[in-house]
Amino acid sequence: MKVLVAAPLHEKAIEVLKNAGLEVVYEEYPDQDRLKGLVKDVSGIIVRSKPKVTKEIIDAAPTLKVIARAGVGLDNVDVEYAKSKGIEVVNAPTASSRSVAELAVALMFNIARKVAFADRKIREGTWPKKQCMGFELEGKTLGVIGFGRIGYNVAKIAKTIGMDIILYDVYKNEERARELGAEFVELEELLKNSDVITIHVPLLESTYHLIDEEKLKLMKPTAVLINTSRGPIVDNNALVKALQEGWIAGAALDVFEEEPLPKDHPLTKFDNVVLTPHIGASTVEAQERAGIEVAEKVIKVLVG
Repeated sequence: MKVLVAAPLHEKAIEVLKNAGLEVVYEEYPDQDRLKGLVKDVSGIIVRSKPKVTKEIIDAAPTLKVIARAGVGLDNVDVEYAKSKGIEVVNAPTASSRSVAELAVALMFNIARKVAFADRKIREGTWPKKQCMGFELEGKTLGVIGFGRIGYNVAKIAKTIGMDIILYDVYKNEERARELGAEFVELEELLKNSDVITIHVPLLESTYHLIDEEKLKLMKPTAVLINTSRGPIVDNNALVKALQEGWIAGAALDVFEEEPLPKDHPLTKFDNVVLTPHIGASTVEAQERAGIEVAEKVIKVLVG
């Protein structure tokens, strides 16, 4: 049986697939037309955040039995249609939790101490010491939107540096909250009282533009927003307006409504914004864990 690996996958995961007797075809991020041709005789497809496995791609793969996402989200896979065709859809929900959490914390420090701004200005030949007044995270309130695996890890790290934690989630894990001395509040209360807000919810119909103009206006003018979850959870046009008009003090974003972010996007013009190119899961450890986990799940479906 043939498995198409359509995105970079850790070499150990490729080895696991081959050792199970599967033929592996690798092509990095084929476009949709190319992907449609590649899937004609495959039993499995492995992707990351791209390419998209749409209804059209699924219909072009008559022998397809499993679609695997080497990561957490499944928003680039038509899950319902796949299931209606009897195709298994698997992912690696825990593999990148620590990596994404550490990036969120790194972005907090970066925006608090203006690291990216300072680096950029020095490279331009200036000495921006007077422009680099920052703030300490110790003693500040961190608002965590989404208290799953990643949100928990972020809160756990933040607690060790002396931050106070408040939480918002539709599912309230009170035991884990007590472990960190944190409490659940309503979203509006979190937005009003947090110095740093970090988002860790999946992209669903209910979370699309969860942070919109109305929500941004609730935030403190000294607060900063961190998003390492999914771009469309934050209304980018509203965020640009909030930054232009000073509703909030800054933002750090790893994800965007449009990826790659267009070269001249307004978000690239702000000195109080830190941008990274969707690298939350881009660690050696996370990629190895994710690759091996989905490889084993593909094998279980195809080989047993």
